[in-house]
Amino acid sequence: MNNRSKSSTNIQKLTTMALLCAIAFVGTVLMHSIPIMPSAPYLSLDPKDAVIAIGGFIFGPISALVMTLVVSLVEMVTISSTGAIGLLMNVLSTGVFVTVSTVFYYRKPKLRNAVIGLIVGTLSMTLMMILWNFLITPIYTGAPREVIVPMLPTVFLPFNLLKGAINSGITLFLYKTVVTALRKARLLPKSDESEKADKESKKNITLMVMISSAVLIAACVLIILVLNNKI
Repeated sequence: MNNRSKSSTNIQKLTTMALLCAIAFVGTVLMHSIPIMPSAPYLSLDPKDAVIAIGGFIFGPISALVMTLVVSLVEMVTISSTGAIGLLMNVLSTGVFVTVSTVFYYRKPKLRNAVIGLIVGTLSMTLMMILWNFLITPIYTGAPREVIVPMLPTVFLPFNLLKGAINSGITLFLYKTVVTALRKARLLPKSDESEKADKESKKNITLMVMISSAVLIAACVLIILVLNNKI
């Protein structure tokens, strides 16, 4: 690859990452006020993890971490009222989810690896945030740590599992659509011949993944509605 082609590829990559960061931020703006756990209304649905995970599937875990930092910084100076603490928690939560999830898929792009990565990413994020909520939440809320500890298994554990499951479902549901749109916009290279050859055989798998992801998202939404006494 000559210098001109390399420069063009880098520009495409930065443009695509900037576009995904913008989409992630808009999604956060639209949905950051939707609570998941009624006992902790400051815990809200955050769809940026899914958008950044898609970016990580495309460009790798390091790029996903960079996107996490960018979106979290923009969020801190615009819509967030939690300042540096909110920035720290955002970077930790999203950063762990997207880097762990994408490292599995980026090394070997197979559906199985994407699913495994998202499951491991969700569990890793959940464990990490239980620790950090134990350490940081008393500072953020002003509540004694003795009050926060009982919330770890009853509030923070189910919250992070639900959040991870929803974002995993969104990632799987939208990934192929996003990649196709980016290729049509010439922000990603076209698929190679070997990928075109088995395109038809992949259609049924893609449809099954989308249906399964939609069911997962719907189930999580129903759980959230039940928790909030909406149904």
